[in-house]
Amino acid sequence: MQKAIAFYTGILDFKLKYKAASANDWVVDLVNDNIELQLTIAEGDYLFGSVANIWVDEVDELFQKYVQRGLDHSNKKDSPVHQGPTDQTWGSREFYITDVDGNTLRFCMQQSFPGS
Repeated sequence: MQKAIAFYTGILDFKLKYKAASANDWVVDLVNDNIELQLTIAEGDYLFGSVANIWVDEVDELFQKYVQRGLDHSNKKDSPVHQGPTDQTWGSREFYITDVDGNTLRFCMQQSFPGS
């Protein structure tokens, strides 16, 4: 949990929702504007990773900000959307971050729908 809290607060601008929360807790709530994430650790919890879509106004600047803060995206060299913002055929521009526990955060910016 300590690595996850450091990642989300140090690089991605999240803050602990409850000031009394610590890395020793089995559940921690994190907030960033209108985004709220809940991280959990539980015995027997074998599901590795999940995906959260986060809609933002500007993905390129946000990606550069996270890289400057130490975001390491070298572990997903075969995935273009992990290497930087990518235009998708469905009209959004996106980049993905996989956190230290295998959860994927999908940062999305709506551009336009194809053909519009």
